[in-house]
Amino acid sequence: MDDNFARGGLLSIVLRAVLLSSSFASLEPYDLLYNNGVEAFYRGDYTNVARYMEGALSSYAEVRQTKVQCWLRCQEQHPFDTSSWDLRFFDVILRRSSCLNECIENKIGTQSMHRVSEDVIQDFHRRIPYNYLQLAYQKLKQVDQAAGAAHTYFQANPEHVEMGQNLEQYKDMEGVQEDHFVDREARPHQGAFSAAVKLYDQRDYKGAILLFEQALLEYYKADVECRALCQGPQRFEEHDHVLYRYSLHELISDHFTQVVHCEHECVRDLATRPGRLSPMENYLPLHYDYLQFAYFQVGKVEQALKCALSYLLFHEGEEFMAENVEYYREALGFDSKPDKKAVWYVTRHKQELELLLIGSDNMGVEFTEGNYWGGTGGREDSNRIPSGTDGGMEYVPISEKKNNTVAPTQALREGGPLVYNSVQLVHNSAALNGTQRVLLDDVISMDECSELKNLAHTVTMAGDGYRGKMSPHTPNERFEGATVLKTLQYGYEGRVPLRSARLFYDVSERARRVIESYFMLNSTLHFSYTHLVCRTAITGQQDHRNDLSHPIHADNCLLDPEANECWKEPPAYTYRDYSALLYLNGDFEGGEFIFTEMDAKTVTASVKPRCGRMVGFSSGGENPHGVRAVTRGQRCAVALWFTLDPLFRELERLQADEVMQALDNQNSQTHWDQGLNINPKDEL
Repeated sequence: MDDNFARGGLLSIVLRAVLLSSSFASLEPYDLLYNNGVEAFYRGDYTNVARYMEGALSSYAEVRQTKVQCWLRCQEQHPFDTSSWDLRFFDVILRRSSCLNECIENKIGTQSMHRVSEDVIQDFHRRIPYNYLQLAYQKLKQVDQAAGAAHTYFQANPEHVEMGQNLEQYKDMEGVQEDHFVDREARPHQGAFSAAVKLYDQRDYKGAILLFEQALLEYYKADVECRALCQGPQRFEEHDHVLYRYSLHELISDHFTQVVHCEHECVRDLATRPGRLSPMENYLPLHYDYLQFAYFQVGKVEQALKCALSYLLFHEGEEFMAENVEYYREALGFDSKPDKKAVWYVTRHKQELELLLIGSDNMGVEFTEGNYWGGTGGREDSNRIPSGTDGGMEYVPISEKKNNTVAPTQALREGGPLVYNSVQLVHNSAALNGTQRVLLDDVISMDECSELKNLAHTVTMAGDGYRGKMSPHTPNERFEGATVLKTLQYGYEGRVPLRSARLFYDVSERARRVIESYFMLNSTLHFSYTHLVCRTAITGQQDHRNDLSHPIHADNCLLDPEANECWKEPPAYTYRDYSALLYLNGDFEGGEFIFTEMDAKTVTASVKPRCGRMVGFSSGGENPHGVRAVTRGQRCAVALWFTLDPLFRELERLQADEVMQALDNQNSQTHWDQGLNINPKDEL
């Protein structure tokens, strides 16, 4: 393009991108198919559950692959050059945009149809559709399909004890074979690597070399696809770009900084197995570590040298590998060069770090490089065998992550006064086989339980706190909830007795005072979230059920049972310090509250709910907990989370305090804020 590039050219490209009509291609949106599948499940229409869920998974995969293919094609068709001319830069951007719109819409139809909520995206990342498929295929007596769906779900949800038990049952069923247990979402690069390690451990070096080389090819392919998926819209958590007042170049800088950060995270993503929180240590360099020794074992010293040099690109100066390089050079009598792909990969990685450091300065955000290769992992021994040869593919905590610790810095104590004469101590931490645990009875009376349960039947809404998801934890139960503020609003409007609404407020304060006093806290315990909740068994879906009402978890950290760790980092509610559950009834089957070890399997204590009973505990990894399946009836409780940090006080609670004060002052001018949408995510 010459310097006489017409501005009209840019305008025509923009208009083409905006006015581009959809082609004849049309793909059903996967969120619509998914929702249809969920609805069919609740109708007991298991044939359509399977049809819609399989369709949703197929649509999800096709949308993803289409975005990757179109981005790579348009990137190749419209490359950037070294020109510094601003208009040329925007010309390429607009042409790529037009190319992407046309390419994607030719393949899957109008893009607006495929804009999916974050909740649905997360469900697909967590492989929730396979849970529905497993149940549907089980009902349809298609046990081979059920086994495959269960296996696929379990790979990403290894803490799901009941699914593990289902898999054991499938193994014993007639007609189910070992090859039915296939991970339908397996990542080729990880599968090839795992298989290669097994052959290596068996000293089948030739077979291992073929699979390690295949794993490298698949890894670099997956890396390209991961980076292509980073090219879409980005999230700016610190800014509202509708109201953004910065210049065009600042906006572009912010966007591309987010893109580069996303691309940089592909290193971590590709090294993390499904259902795991931490990447496998030293993952990509380890391929070259294994290969250099395997090639040496089969007499291909030049290839061994090439792989050893490639390893040193990631870990410059690593002593054991530097010694191997010298050995190979002496044996050959000449030098070699590392893998070109490894050179390109490491060079780009360093460039990304430089850009991120510049971008974070511009955005006022602190960026820490971290240990993306996961440490050297090297091991010195007389045979110079590559690290990790036990074949365990261990994933380990990266350096930035912190061990689970209880947030309060004060000394942990318990046994303080129970404040109210009626409250009875049932079990302390020792009796509950843990730390910072307590079980109390008679926190509220039978009449108060009855009144609060009646209140729940009126004010609770399906999926409250979970963006309307009726069954956020298990498809076999219906979940309903309500906050203190909403309940007071209903009371003010006369939709429920104001006395009952005030009782919810007062009871939660009573619980807070008891927890604060019993655990002898030196500072004020603030409300973090308060929820009146009910879980109801869905009739017709309880036969042979063995899942949990709520899977094992911790309240302020991400439980990693296989690593025996709990990572105190987002998206966990890291500011939560203590939790409590005050039960309103016991006239249901199942629904026991359980504490476990960090393995999420070994039960250390079980609590049978009943009116007025309250279990309280610190919110960290020292207290993993869950809820057994409610198989008949309805289980209601007041769920409470507390924080010692006043910055994280519950907003709705502060508003509820103002409402209570206004009511006490008989002020009828109370205004209600209808716009809050606080999402607790981790119900007890």
